[in-house]
Amino acid sequence: MSDEKPATPDTTPAAAPGADEAFDAETLEIGRRLFAGPAEFYWATAKIDGLPPMQDMEIAFAGRSNVGKSSLVNALTGRNTLARTSNTPGRTQQLNFFRIGPEWGQFSLVDMPGYGFAAVGKEKVAAWTRLIQDYLRGRASLARVYVLIDSRHGVKQIDTNVLDGLDRAAVSYQVILTKADALKKSELEARIAAIRQSLLRRPAAFPQVLATSSRSGAGVEEVRAAVVQLMRERGFDPVPPT
Repeated sequence: MSDEKPATPDTTPAAAPGADEAFDAETLEIGRRLFAGPAEFYWATAKIDGLPPMQDMEIAFAGRSNVGKSSLVNALTGRNTLARTSNTPGRTQQLNFFRIGPEWGQFSLVDMPGYGFAAVGKEKVAAWTRLIQDYLRGRASLARVYVLIDSRHGVKQIDTNVLDGLDRAAVSYQVILTKADALKKSELEARIAAIRQSLLRRPAAFPQVLATSSRSGAGVEEVRAAVVQLMRERGFDPVPPT
């Protein structure tokens, strides 16, 4: 009989394959300093004619109700209460605007209403849908939508519908997996690979998939760096003072 002990299953959440190679140390550090700067809520609206003036570059977070959008916003900024978290899905019922970063790298983050919660009335869901569609179509300052997907469940039909809509509107988007700590490393890698493959045929999709855990902090610095990279691409090069 062999004295070798059986291997212990690896349950450590993995970052998205390629994430470490995609961002150098400088970009990661700029991302850290960017999100460590000022962060404040400054606008909310449930109507398209109530949007704030277009000034800074905007990014938006979209996802199913209870996917962890508010928790990720708080993890990115290192604040526990910037975005309101709730155990009640569908609590976010409007577009919430947050101004993030110091003057050398300021941008707006938009927390969009969650989708897919059946307990919310059909009329309210229809109103949210119209608001989101109008916002996506007519917001020139919107640089990218980050679509949050629960890593435990993968892309559901309702997520596919949202991605289809973003493709039709020609709005750039990137998938971020949440709650990655709930999967084993091998399971997470397989989930990422499958989603990456499905995104290849989508014209508006950014090909890199990021995996995060608001609870453990895994992948948070990569999301910050991804925003820095996006700002550079859009001509908003964040250069911190020396």
